[in-house]
Amino acid sequence: MKKDTISKEILKHIARDVSKHILHIDIKDNMELIEKEFTRVESRNSDLIFKNGDEIVHIEIQNNNHAEMHLRMHRYLSDILFDYKELEIKQYLLYIGESKCSMLNGIKRYKLDYSYDIIDMKDIPCEALLNSDDPSAIVLSILCDFEDRDKQIVVNTILKRLKELSDDREYENYLKMVNVLSTNRNLEDEVEKGAKMLSVDAEKTPFYKMGEKRGEKKGLYDSAIVMIEDFQLAIDDVVKKLNIKKEELLEYMKEKEEQR
Repeated sequence: MKKDTISKEILKHIARDVSKHILHIDIKDNMELIEKEFTRVESRNSDLIFKNGDEIVHIEIQNNNHAEMHLRMHRYLSDILFDYKELEIKQYLLYIGESKCSMLNGIKRYKLDYSYDIIDMKDIPCEALLNSDDPSAIVLSILCDFEDRDKQIVVNTILKRLKELSDDREYENYLKMVNVLSTNRNLEDEVEKGAKMLSVDAEKTPFYKMGEKRGEKKGLYDSAIVMIEDFQLAIDDVVKKLNIKKEELLEYMKEKEEQR
C-alpha cells in the first residue's frame, strides 16, 4: 500500500489547491490544518482535516474502492463532532483510483440519514486544473479526464506548464509528484518520455543541427515544427533558438497543414 501512502502525503501538502480547484471551497487566509489521531477501538488517522473560518473540512483520499467507506466516514464525523460541536462540518471523499468508483456516499436506515460527497478525479476535465497558474493544481491534472486527447501530448503539456511556473528545484519536486500520481492512470511511460523531451537542449538536437548545416530556411522551419509538435516546446522559445521569424514560421506551418 506504499503508493496509497505516498499519494496521500502529496495531497496533504497541497490541501489548499485541492480545496480551491476541485472542491471549490472559499479558502480563508487563516486556514489551519488539524493534525489529530482519533482513537476509539483502534488508532486511526483521517487524511485531511482543516479549520476554514467557521467550518471544518474533512477530506479522505482513496486510491481503491472500500466496501465500508460510508461507515468509516460516519465514524469520522462523530469523532470530529466531539471536538468541534459548534462548527459546520463538510466531508468529501476524493477518489483517485483507476477502477470505477463503487463506494456508497451515505447511510439511510432507521432514523439515520447521513451522506457525504464523493469526487472522482476521472470526472474532472483536465483543463479545469491545467489552465491554473498554481503548480500544485497542475500536478493534480494528471489524474483528471483527458477526454479524447493524446495522452503523451497532455502529459507533455503538464510538465511544460510546471517547468514554466517553477525554478529547477521546484520543478524536480513537482515532477516527482506527477510521477507518483501517474501510476494511478498507467501513465508512467508518458511521464518518463515527456520529462526526457523537456530536458533536451534544443541546440543539441539532430533537428537543430540538420537545419543549421543546411543553412536553408525550409530546413530550419521543419526542425522548428518537430521541436514544437514532438518536443512540445513553446513557439517563442523555438524561434529564438533557431533565430527565425515567428511570422514566417507560422505561415510555413499553415502551408504545410494545407498540404496534408
